[in-house]
Amino acid sequence: MRIRQPGRNTFFIFSTFRHLDVPVLTKKAVLRCQMFTPTNMTDLSHTNNQIRYVTNFRELVAAPFDGTVNAICWSRGLTGDFSEIVEKIMPRGNITEIGYDELCGLQLSEQGQLAREILLQDWQLLKAHGASPVLNVILHYDRDEGLTFFPTDVYSFHVDRSPIPTDTFLCTYHGDPSEILPNSQGEQKVLIPAVRDALKKLYDGPEAGFETFLSDNFFDLHYQPLPGARPVNLGVGNLWRLAVDHPESRVLPCLHRAPEEKSGRKRLLMIC
Repeated sequence: MRIRQPGRNTFFIFSTFRHLDVPVLTKKAVLRCQMFTPTNMTDLSHTNNQIRYVTNFRELVAAPFDGTVNAICWSRGLTGDFSEIVEKIMPRGNITEIGYDELCGLQLSEQGQLAREILLQDWQLLKAHGASPVLNVILHYDRDEGLTFFPTDVYSFHVDRSPIPTDTFLCTYHGDPSEILPNSQGEQKVLIPAVRDALKKLYDGPEAGFETFLSDNFFDLHYQPLPGARPVNLGVGNLWRLAVDHPESRVLPCLHRAPEEKSGRKRLLMIC
């Protein structure tokens, strides 16, 4: 299935759910994914109970979204040298997808092998759940320069949308992590009067088709942080499950954005 993401022609592809054997993690492997409780993280009292924390993958996929909870985090401290994997991959553009066979074929040090084992475990767990994980090395995303007053790229806070029930999973293993924003701290951009007026001038069509225009061009997916808003850094190594806007959802979709690459480091991201 296709899940709508910001960007004029941007889609992520998801497989339909299928039953696969879930990999059994050995005691040695589990120790490589040491768990940390939320007390080890930044004060998140301002998130209005948006985030639920879990301690393993089974809980990550089983925990329900309800009330104000639309982000679930498997908080982990990972071992291994993920930077070695990043540097072993020859860039093939701004975003380089790493195939399963390519990852397995890398010649790595012991620390690099530990990092690869974790990536393969996550990959297999997500596939067993029915998702289609993609592992990317990211230099930067393309900027939407078409409308200076309303860019629709992934650096803008946005929600994901799907015609059928699904979730967004993501984990940053190296580089700058993504951010989420409590829904109470964001405003849908198309509802801001000055922005809406500008979009109506751009549309220049019958009133009855305006909402369709907003949806077809992904404008309705984007949000503006309110004054004093406090985005939440998702951290490195944590595997997240975010709520998506779909017809059967019981919660608001999670507002999130890609980080600006301020550190200058390449980003290693798994997403599905």
